[in-house]
Amino acid sequence: MGGAAWAYGVRIVIDLRDPDEREPEHASRPAGITTVQTPLDPVGTPFYEQWTKIDNLSSPLYYPAMLIEHPEPVVTAVRAIANAAPGCVVFHCAGGKDRTGLLALVLLALAGAAPEEIIADYLLTYDRMKQRYDELGFRDQLTGVTELLAARNTTIDASLTSTITLLTMPDFLLDNGLSDTELAALHTRLTI
Repeated sequence: MGGAAWAYGVRIVIDLRDPDEREPEHASRPAGITTVQTPLDPVGTPFYEQWTKIDNLSSPLYYPAMLIEHPEPVVTAVRAIANAAPGCVVFHCAGGKDRTGLLALVLLALAGAAPEEIIADYLLTYDRMKQRYDELGFRDQLTGVTELLAARNTTIDASLTSTITLLTMPDFLLDNGLSDTELAALHTRLTI
């Protein structure tokens, strides 16, 4: 990640993984890149136990429930972006589509992206990560998620649309603790 990330202006990396998921970094980061850990999954809660059984928190099916029942971790991650020092902010989880997808959806909704743009962004992750999952010997993720959702009589598009419809921006963020100052900083960061 080192030199190339620095050259692109990355100054903050937000790690959405839980502490016990984290592994040592394979490459050192330049001294000016800071890592902020903001776990997104509400591990140890009844919500986590329930959704682990339903979809292992690996599809957009759980997004609406997460935003309703546990908005705090999402707002904490958004706050970390709003309060980040100048420079590019990168955020990630383990697979790049679920927790990262939820946070990206929230940010894109705040930035005024159309639902079809948010859905296209989410689907792009499957294309971009396919080679990596293939190398690891994992099943095609898009097929797996599509089948999981079909078994529950829904689709990726419908599931994401229900989440986007649920979000009233910026009220969702403000009602869950983001300050007006943080919202202004976030808006500036998202629209520059």
